[in-house]
Amino acid sequence: MDIKRVAINAVNETIVLNVVHMDYKGQVAKRLNEKMPLATVKGFRKGQVPKDLVEKQYGKGLKQEEVKKVVDLALERFVQSERLNLLGTPLAKENENFDWDAEELVFEYEIGLVPNFEIDLEAKNDIVKYIVTADDKLIDGQVERIQKQFGKAIPQDVVVADSDLTGTFTNEEKGINNTTTISLSIFKDKKTADKFIGKKVGDVVTVNTKGLFEDDHQLMDYLKVSHDDVHGLEVDVNFTIEAINGAELAELNQELFDKLFGEGKVASLDELKAKIKEDAELQFAQQADQKLLLDVQDFLIESTKFELPSEFLKKWLQTVGEKKLSPEEAEVEYARSEKGLRFQLIEGKAMAQSNIQITFEDLKAFTTNAIKQQMAQFGQTNPTDEEVQGIVARVLSNQEEVKRLSEQVVAEKLLVLFKEKANPTTKEVTYEEFIAASYGE
Repeated sequence: MDIKRVAINAVNETIVLNVVHMDYKGQVAKRLNEKMPLATVKGFRKGQVPKDLVEKQYGKGLKQEEVKKVVDLALERFVQSERLNLLGTPLAKENENFDWDAEELVFEYEIGLVPNFEIDLEAKNDIVKYIVTADDKLIDGQVERIQKQFGKAIPQDVVVADSDLTGTFTNEEKGINNTTTISLSIFKDKKTADKFIGKKVGDVVTVNTKGLFEDDHQLMDYLKVSHDDVHGLEVDVNFTIEAINGAELAELNQELFDKLFGEGKVASLDELKAKIKEDAELQFAQQADQKLLLDVQDFLIESTKFELPSEFLKKWLQTVGEKKLSPEEAEVEYARSEKGLRFQLIEGKAMAQSNIQITFEDLKAFTTNAIKQQMAQFGQTNPTDEEVQGIVARVLSNQEEVKRLSEQVVAEKLLVLFKEKANPTTKEVTYEEFIAASYGE
């Protein structure tokens, strides 16, 4: 068999395989011999059919099956021997006039290649690394929420200014249907809050989403609207009141502090606020790191130019998956996934360029830390090493979990690399300022 590569451009090639009779005749003959005892042809007893009639009945189908096996194996070995770095898998070129009786059978496969490119992690950029602080407003608000949460709810007959309302926001057209608890202070406009005053359980209050809150992103929390939909959303939503409660605030005493953080760990309001600030800023740091990673991704995708075998990939997308895609559907899917593919290639190059590798010990250490954090959230602050490692072993026996956790380890290592190489500008902001920066406002 003769196999060769035909270059079209830097990222597209065709593999041509010339298959001759010697490549498959032995296997076809073996298959025909296996068919002889089983063949049935009218006028002959089973197993007594002449070989030429068996070949006439089954020969073409067997030939096609065996040629396909030969071609598939040869193609796989050729890709490996040539060390081809493919995007997608080879696609057979269709030939409606293919002649299976020809002396030489020619098969052509289109392939898309991973492009060659370089990345400059230290290129000049305007990336910002945010240091997010918890200001007094946020901390005082959290103290009040704690007092309400651990205080005593007092049912009320009608809504007053300091009531907490449980109810459901609905809008059939936008698919909004979310049950939540609100206080009237969340609304941006006092006129909106006044609509609720004097209402009772079962009453329905209609409000408009435009300017409903100080920050449109709060629509994501209270109405479960997606981020893509919050900006400029202007629809009426109904709030059906299901419960009205006042609150007798919990006293800020040692009993409450111990309930929140464990015995003796917090002993005063100042220490409570310090603990809230510490916990909040730890969470904010994780959000800021995630934004930094996304900003670096966007910068590298924009600044690293390379060609993709786009037309090949669109055709390939039509053939993979349980449901075959139409050309139009494949076009949409390619547009949706192109950015992710580009960064996947950039990510691989960055790891290779910086000699970053993921070991089992890395994965085990990351999983162990994640398990400990989860256990702490459920009050298990001092688990034994045996307990933790037992859970880790079970998690790492699941291949899907291993894949998911490996991606997180890669992201963590890349974040460290990007912080070092990209040299972002550091900026200290409040959480409100960070949210505004995150969503381009």
